[in-house]
Amino acid sequence: MEVTITSENFESLKNGDKPLVVDFWATWCGPCRMLAPVISELAEEYNGRIVVGKCDVEENEEIAMEHNIRNIPTILFYKNGQVVDKIVGAQAKARIQEKFDALL
Repeated sequence: MEVTITSENFESLKNGDKPLVVDFWATWCGPCRMLAPVISELAEEYNGRIVVGKCDVEENEEIAMEHNIRNIPTILFYKNGQVVDKIVGAQAKARIQEKFDALL
């Protein structure tokens, strides 16, 4: 299951006991909409092992700016509170899944 990332919960999720994957997106972004079902599927497949969050860059500008998000979709992969990997642009599920596996 996916969580909605906000400035209220971001730090605690980032520093939680499970790896965190954050999909930075916006409602008007076509590639983001194409990627959304893939992220949802992966969130289900890795449920309990990896926390998957969606961060609307328009509602959470401070988080997007803090992470230098210039293009969307951007997916950031966190382990132990640190960004360990990044994908920019829509990608195939297999490529994204490789990054999920690397977090475990």
